[in-house]
Amino acid sequence: MNCATFIMVAASLLSWADSFYHHSSKGKEKELQYLVEPPVYPAVMARRGENITLPCVMQTKPSHYRVKWTKLDPLRQGVQNIILISNGHADKHYGVLGPRASLRRAHALDLSLLLFGLELEDDGQYRCELINGIDDENVDITLGIEGVVFPYQSSRGRYKLNYNDAKEACEKQDGTLATYMQLYKAWTEGLDWCNAGWLNDGTVHYPIIHPRPACGGELLAGIRSYGPQHRTKEHFDAFCFTSTTEGSVFYVPGVLNFSEALHACKKEGATLARVGQLYSSWKFLKMDQCDGGWLQDGSVRFPITNPRKRCGGISEAGVHSFGFPKQSVRIYGAYCYR
Repeated sequence: MNCATFIMVAASLLSWADSFYHHSSKGKEKELQYLVEPPVYPAVMARRGENITLPCVMQTKPSHYRVKWTKLDPLRQGVQNIILISNGHADKHYGVLGPRASLRRAHALDLSLLLFGLELEDDGQYRCELINGIDDENVDITLGIEGVVFPYQSSRGRYKLNYNDAKEACEKQDGTLATYMQLYKAWTEGLDWCNAGWLNDGTVHYPIIHPRPACGGELLAGIRSYGPQHRTKEHFDAFCFTSTTEGSVFYVPGVLNFSEALHACKKEGATLARVGQLYSSWKFLKMDQCDGGWLQDGSVRFPITNPRKRCGGISEAGVHSFGFPKQSVRIYGAYCYR
């Protein structure tokens, strides 16, 4: 790779935390008269499937007002970003989030938003806006979905996915394309990966903990970036993001080819696990299995929580991969999901 093409994204933990919370320029120009500033929590963390509250509270109540909740989604702009509008008596719901949202109304000054059954795509920044005649003021709050980022490569090899392929690949593996913030957080937690991958905004990056000649030279550790790329013409790998699942992953031992692995899971009332489901079990349930097993996409992987010499001598925890063997190979067990 040509080092001249890299842009080093240098961001301190302080700037990362600060990006969780910011007001609009209008909010900075004047002191808030009605809404409490800052919000009770500048950021809320939750897992997929949970119900959460995004707090927004008035310090004093105007005689007539409306409240509007919006998701500040850089990938989608316009009316579809509105979640809910209320005049204090009746609510109107909008877009994909509207049916899963309501105002909490715990007391007379409460404008907090309830979101039910969180999905991966709900991660992001939200705005509570109070409209009083021609005046309005707002506070922003970030909802972070607690999860895990995993790199994903096509069965055809390295750098075979355009943006749409990468998006589809993550969805098939029980995930979504990761955001830059999710990748950054994963990097702070130790993600070190030498292949560049798509993110949800159409940019391409890769995280480096241990700089090395074979991976971009001796540049400093950090998120290395190719910036925005053409979504149909350029090809890279993908960084996917997933969270907890309702079911669980379990290992079925055996000396199985891919078809036999499918059948073994079916006998257990299960299906072959997706890559994201295995990562979720490793991340949240501390799954530790020192045996390679087939997954639904035809890859063979195994999750390690406690690295040890008798498990391939692998020195780091994680989900490790044998790639995509020929499906006729009869060596591995199966990771099933039920």
